[in-house]
Amino acid sequence: MRGLCGWIGMAMLAWAGQAMAQPDAVDASRVTPQSSRPVAHILDKSDVDAWLDGYMPYALQRGDAAGAVVVVVKDGKILTKRGFGYADVATRRPVDPDMTLFRQASISKLITWTAVMQMVERGKIDLDRDVNAYLDFKIPDRFGKPVTMRNLMTHRGGFEEVQRGLNSYDIKDVPPLDIALKRQIPIRIFPPGTTPAYSNYGTTLAAYIVQRVSGEPFDAYAQRHIFTPAGMVRSSLSQRLPIDLQSLVANGYGRGSGKPTRLELNSFWPAGGMSASGVDMGRFMIAHLDHGGVLLRPETARHMHDTILKAIPPLNGMALGFYEQNINGRRALSHAGDTLTFHSQLWLLPDDNVGIYMSMNAAGTDKVSGPIRSYLFDAFADRYFPFDQKDGRVDAATAKAHARMMVGTYNKTRRLENSFLKAMELSSQIKVGLDAQGGLLVKAAPGLAGQPRTWIEIAPFVWRDSMSKTRLAAQVENGKVVRFGLDSSSPYLLFEPAPWYLSSAWLTPALLISLVTLFLTALSWPIVALVRRRYGVQPMLTIAQWRAYRSTRCFAGLAIALLVCWLWFSSVLLGDFSSMNGELDWALIALQVATPLVLTGLFGAALWNAGLTWRRGGGRFAKGWSLVLIVNAVILLWIAIGFHLIGFSVNF
Repeated sequence: MRGLCGWIGMAMLAWAGQAMAQPDAVDASRVTPQSSRPVAHILDKSDVDAWLDGYMPYALQRGDAAGAVVVVVKDGKILTKRGFGYADVATRRPVDPDMTLFRQASISKLITWTAVMQMVERGKIDLDRDVNAYLDFKIPDRFGKPVTMRNLMTHRGGFEEVQRGLNSYDIKDVPPLDIALKRQIPIRIFPPGTTPAYSNYGTTLAAYIVQRVSGEPFDAYAQRHIFTPAGMVRSSLSQRLPIDLQSLVANGYGRGSGKPTRLELNSFWPAGGMSASGVDMGRFMIAHLDHGGVLLRPETARHMHDTILKAIPPLNGMALGFYEQNINGRRALSHAGDTLTFHSQLWLLPDDNVGIYMSMNAAGTDKVSGPIRSYLFDAFADRYFPFDQKDGRVDAATAKAHARMMVGTYNKTRRLENSFLKAMELSSQIKVGLDAQGGLLVKAAPGLAGQPRTWIEIAPFVWRDSMSKTRLAAQVENGKVVRFGLDSSSPYLLFEPAPWYLSSAWLTPALLISLVTLFLTALSWPIVALVRRRYGVQPMLTIAQWRAYRSTRCFAGLAIALLVCWLWFSSVLLGDFSSMNGELDWALIALQVATPLVLTGLFGAALWNAGLTWRRGGGRFAKGWSLVLIVNAVILLWIAIGFHLIGFSVNF
């Protein structure tokens, strides 16, 4: 995201210019002479509109994003509703906050969790009862503890991530809810209630339970008991939208200057399939800010909003469905949602009766939608709820010692653990190192322009980024870091040390060296053959040595071809998620069969070649190279087994 700092800074100046143009910006009653204390702007429509006009159009243009909607609510009313840019770039159809529908992605989960709490207050769901009591299939026992609804609502059911059949562009690939849940039950990789690991499956399971205990299909239930009472007249969870809403959906774009993508459909639609207008999302926020409003009893809403489970204090925690995003000394609840092209988030400030929602229909240059969204909320809070942050400071020697304890390679707790897609960890594990001053260097959390953040330790094992509000904190047991989290993700995602034997810190370079070695080995066969033919030199090898030589080179070439095929398969699969519905099963099965054959063949050939080379007096280079080939074969087998490239399942 290089270059974003510059344009964000220019946008800040634009905000300032807009504010100076407003009469209240120079109101003497709000200015304290010779004081550096932050001064709050008046939160009214004219000031918010001027502020948004100074930021959003410029941000969309510089980020090559198509359009956006922003809605601010206050004291039970919509304070302002603004559309920016285009819902359809080609036809220049503008974003209309009343009429334009945006895909809400994971914000949809809040509809599901609201429905769950409605069932709780009616006595039909117990948050702490085994969910199997409500199901017509069984979540298998594991770790000796049942999964409860409370676990699901706080993303602590322990499920690994699943991708197969999750998304599609074709409605025929979206099965009924029960089939979507039963066809692949994710393995639980954590004891329930212990570890946050964001789960679309868990949320969809909760929606299915609501469907069963209410006796209504979940999309119909949401329409009758949530959308209609809240006045959300242009909202739907249906993946086949009603005819009157179909033409209102904004196009999704990678970049605003590019072509629109096809509409993304979701098999786990209670977790990510809602379409809604900006104004409807404003009405949903108003209901929750009004102690549940028409949706929940006050005591139920309080239980939902105020039951906070913290993974690593003092970082933000997880409420029942919402997650904390406290800011400037104020309590804030939030939820975000992202598809490939739609990017949304809402924030509630319950104690101030204020909410803000925004959505964009393009990822933008270098996925700029994320920074635009983050800066929107940070700047909103700084403008209307300023706060003079006063942090402590850990002494330099202790800070350096704690930073050294953090150094290592980490896995996300939300991960694909038991399928071939685990191999993505070779490039996605999180590296924590030290900067030139001995401070933390965390590649999981770059700054706005992609630059490393400067982390200042403000309390033992709690750091704050020097240029933002973001905090990082670690949990330490017996003198070792066992996990760490960030304010932006800690309620539903942590980072835990990767086991040494599957750490990309050494496996990734070992794999690259092995590939180079095997490539040179395979290439040496034709090159040496051509040289010998050119000069008429006959190899001084026995028949057995000659066969071992050729066998090793042949399997080296096959191993290279195998890994190229895995890369091709993964790029096709991840490049178009509609291919995750079984169309490429033939390729996956072929690769799973070929992988053990080729890699064990390479290992056997390398052993055979090394044995003959060492017993029959090969040269030093030949002896050394033969051992290198054995090591390379072992590394490839290790990776294939550890990251499930060898397997017998098409689930992932």
